[in-house]
Amino acid sequence: MSFYDDRKKDDKLGKIADPIVRAIKWVQTRSPKEKGIMLGIAAVSLLILLWLVIEDHDNLFVMAEVVHFLGIGVLLYKLTTKRNAGGLSLRSQELTALFLAVRLFCSFMMEYDIHTVLDLLTLVATLWVIYELRFPLADTYQKDQDTIQAYYVAIPCLLAAFIAHPSTRHAFAFRVLWAVCVYLEAVSVLPQLRMMQNAKVVEKFTAHYVFALGLSRFISCAHWLLQIIDGDSFLLQAIGSGLWPLMVLASELVQTFILADFCYYYVKSYAEGSGVIHLAAGIV
Repeated sequence: MSFYDDRKKDDKLGKIADPIVRAIKWVQTRSPKEKGIMLGIAAVSLLILLWLVIEDHDNLFVMAEVVHFLGIGVLLYKLTTKRNAGGLSLRSQELTALFLAVRLFCSFMMEYDIHTVLDLLTLVATLWVIYELRFPLADTYQKDQDTIQAYYVAIPCLLAAFIAHPSTRHAFAFRVLWAVCVYLEAVSVLPQLRMMQNAKVVEKFTAHYVFALGLSRFISCAHWLLQIIDGDSFLLQAIGSGLWPLMVLASELVQTFILADFCYYYVKSYAEGSGVIHLAAGIV
């Protein structure tokens, strides 16, 4: 490539993007082991930053829910302005609505707070997305690529909930339902990721939504990890008291790592200036 071609490429990407692009290309040349180590270092660094910047780490949980709600807002903007449902998984939206509805029911029966309000807003927005996919925009919904049925995800979560659930004074049914929504939240994005893998190229508004979901999951996971780092005696005691607390922490880690690969390709795509996300074959 000539100096002139390099200069045109630099002008197109912009001076600020150029060092980021170089860094991304350098990372691409690393071995899978080196990439894993760098990803771990980046996650720990971000975790430390959150620990230093945010004084009350309970606010992280609220922040995670707000980011999720904003991600749904991006989908609604796409559906109402573009009038196209291409790339969106109806199955993932149904699973999201299911765990939000169950969590809301349990919240009203067991306890309710600011999280209940945020869950209600997110549920309403999710139901709106489902309505658009099922009715006005049904002809643009790519059903043939949405191949993971919701019950394949929901049934194992229900079985796991019978095995590991909270040990509280509430009725057994409520405790099992609460566990169901925790496990469902962890894996509800799987149909969306599989659909994007089938399509190979991800539409930008769908990509924004999934990235917001990944960011939300990371913040939520950071909330629990920072509570442990802070030496929360109640949490540390709970982790050693049975299977349920460990399953909650495992669910947070699982849903974070499920979306980690996509978030990498998302950042890589926009750093290169393409704005189009091409997924590797093994991302799901």
